[in-house]
Amino acid sequence: MNLKTKITLGFLAMLLLLLSIGGYAYYSLRQLDRSSHDVLKANLYSVNLGLRMLKSLDQLSRQPLADTAGMAHFEAALREEDRNVTEPGEQQVVDSLWKRTQQLQRRQQQAMLDPATRLGNPAEAVVVLGGFTYQMMALNTDALNHKTEAANRRADQANSNLIIFVTLAALLALGLVGSVPEAAVQPLHKLTAALNHATDRNFSSSIPQESHDEFGLVALAFNRMLGQLREYRTSTTAELITARNRAASIVNTLDEGLLVLDESRQIILANPVMCELLGLPPDKLVGRPASIVRLENDLFQTMLKPLDAPNREAAVAEAPLLHIAQRGEEAFYRLAVQDLVSFNEATEKIEFVGQILTLRNVSDFKKLDQVKSNFLATVSHELKTPLSSINLNTKLLQDERLPAEERLLITSNIRQETQRLQRMVGELLDVSRLDLGTGIQLDIRPTDLADVLGYATATVQPQIADKQLVLDLQLAPGLPAVRADVEKATWVLINLMANGIRYSPEGEKLTVRAALAGNFVQVSVQDRGPGIAAENHERIFQRFAQIPDKTGYRGGSGLGLSIAREFITTQGGRLWVESELGSGSTFIFTLPLA
Repeated sequence: MNLKTKITLGFLAMLLLLLSIGGYAYYSLRQLDRSSHDVLKANLYSVNLGLRMLKSLDQLSRQPLADTAGMAHFEAALREEDRNVTEPGEQQVVDSLWKRTQQLQRRQQQAMLDPATRLGNPAEAVVVLGGFTYQMMALNTDALNHKTEAANRRADQANSNLIIFVTLAALLALGLVGSVPEAAVQPLHKLTAALNHATDRNFSSSIPQESHDEFGLVALAFNRMLGQLREYRTSTTAELITARNRAASIVNTLDEGLLVLDESRQIILANPVMCELLGLPPDKLVGRPASIVRLENDLFQTMLKPLDAPNREAAVAEAPLLHIAQRGEEAFYRLAVQDLVSFNEATEKIEFVGQILTLRNVSDFKKLDQVKSNFLATVSHELKTPLSSINLNTKLLQDERLPAEERLLITSNIRQETQRLQRMVGELLDVSRLDLGTGIQLDIRPTDLADVLGYATATVQPQIADKQLVLDLQLAPGLPAVRADVEKATWVLINLMANGIRYSPEGEKLTVRAALAGNFVQVSVQDRGPGIAAENHERIFQRFAQIPDKTGYRGGSGLGLSIAREFITTQGGRLWVESELGSGSTFIFTLPLA
């Protein structure tokens, strides 16, 4: 049975009780009213008629034979009483009154016809009529008393019954008041408690379904909602954890330092790079005020100085690079500051919620800038030297007194310096082609390495002779042809041999080898120079790289080895160096078989 039916039945029961009590009260009042009406109509009216009759008899007692008017009044009242007979024995009394009245009337008539006639004592007849009248009144008075007592008894009984009915109605009302509100409120208390648990994100407190009424349906719907909320929370929690882990992974894998301050400048996030740069663990940063950390860390103090400036943007833009020693190397970092803002829906305003400070590693740009400066200085030096030599030699040629032999020598020097300039310009042009993405135009065909070695050794022979070096060619017999561009392969070998000649002491041996290595032919150039440290083996193949030797010589433009590696890689081979300080260097490249 549902709650609506219960409440409806309770109100219907109350309504029936009220209708029953009202109906019974109305019935009782009607009965009392009817009884009183009967009493007034029958008995009390008869008593009044008796009084009228006695009054008439009182008049007759003074002139019983002559007072015809009094007799008429008495007879009229008696006639009314005859029609109003209601009590047992009353009719006999009325009949007796009629009989005596008729006798008295006859005497009056005879007295009027013959006044001298003796008709007995008329006063006695009047007394007899009075006696019967009193008897009639006594009957009605007794009946009136009996009926009044019966009416009182019925009234008392009705009062008792009404009290019983009212008591039963009160008890039933108290039962309904005690049960219906409790039946309505108790499930509401359970629902309120479950809602409070759900508000506290406790979705496990369900409502037991103890009935199939409206509250049972509400409990069923609420429990179903809790189940869906648990599923949604589980999925949402998984998504939030995934998003948080993704964000944490992104922040933790950034190659730049990241630190987040809230609106009160309290540190709420610091990634591992920032912790490493500041030299502080996360628990010494996160959750602490920046005003305290800056007193403990000089680098952090330097980072916060631009934030306190009147014009923060200008201060941050003009802030110098931060020089930080990291893992034994120089590193340069650029500070950047970004305000964090959030839209407040309550106030419909954008509010400041914090700041992000980042330290970006600009060491590569700094090094590139330094390389550019070094390159400009080197190129200027490299260009100045041959140009000065050419200028001086041309002035000497203008002297007509100069012998022909010296003129030839000066002309040879000018030619060498010109070739040096052409080589440098060619290298720059090759680099520009690589940067523009036009690539290197190759003419790859089957090539005999003996020819490549012959072209290269013939080109560097004057330099070898000038330093009195011993060239040791070790060409393995029966080498197969390789797939290569003859011009580019020769250029690479010349560049490697020129470097070996440049760094080899006078009188030392320069060894050039060529041997089969699987599906490749491997060519190496070994010198007896100062050698190259292991940490610089890859650096020397970078553009504009300069590694001074012990004598302070910085080499050429720093482009030769970079271009050589590009040439070899493009032809399908590989170029690398094997060297140790004090043990000379061996540059090796491979070319695929044809």
